[in-house]
Amino acid sequence: MAKKRIGVHVGTSGGCFTAVQRAADAGANTFQIFSASPRQWKASAVKAEDAAKMREARARLDVNPVAVHASYLINLCSQTESVRENSVAAFRGEVERALALGAEFLVLHPGSWKGLTREEGLRLAAQGIERAIDTLGGGLKWQDHNFRILIENTAGAEFSLGGSFDQVAELVATLQACAPVGVCLDTCHTHVAGYDLVTTEGYEATMRQIGATVGFEAVKVWHCNDAKAAMGSKLDRHEHIGEGTIGAAAFKRLLHDARFEHATFIAETPVDEPGDEMRNVMTLRALSAG
Repeated sequence: MAKKRIGVHVGTSGGCFTAVQRAADAGANTFQIFSASPRQWKASAVKAEDAAKMREARARLDVNPVAVHASYLINLCSQTESVRENSVAAFRGEVERALALGAEFLVLHPGSWKGLTREEGLRLAAQGIERAIDTLGGGLKWQDHNFRILIENTAGAEFSLGGSFDQVAELVATLQACAPVGVCLDTCHTHVAGYDLVTTEGYEATMRQIGATVGFEAVKVWHCNDAKAAMGSKLDRHEHIGEGTIGAAAFKRLLHDARFEHATFIAETPVDEPGDEMRNVMTLRALSAG
């Protein structure tokens, strides 16, 4: 069995390449970053020397794969044309930077379809991703890159595209013809959207729904976050592993689930004080080993 990949979202102060050592220092062998500020539309291109340093550090420390999380501003299914246009341009930049860094995954929240129907939102999100990819140039050969765009499920808030496994599966199926796509599932989002990960029977029922919609193999990354809010609350509030309404036992069950042996597990837990990244990584490691 391949070594289980357990990591955490880390900062990039001093350059994206510095994230590799931060992850290793936290006991992680994988990580997630923002390639630019998640709250600004425009971003600088990746410096070639920074990308080279990241690749060298990853190889030396055996830290992989790498996930880049797309900007929170991106809303590809907005009812407002100017927001959609900015989102397409921003997403194109996210793909460019992820490829430049050699990242394996780019995680995306599709956006909110408020003011539209869900069907219209789905169509606009798919069109936006396709447009962003088309403007990268027809010569881009995906097979030359070990890279996938991952559609992340959301917390189930009204109008949020991806609030159900069905919606995620539908968007992935629509995009398969234009780019390599997969799925990122978030434990907190899953829980507060109303899917049961806590009880033994509920966990298996949730797994059956995953298998029947997105499929197990498509799930490349699990965001491992406990939840501050109750199941079904639709409130996206992350908590330290084992300290929230999901609980340690559910994470242990997930980490030992053979259906996700291929997957990467990355915490996006709070950083309330120094050392919290390591604390959550070590908790996940202990649950994985136990």
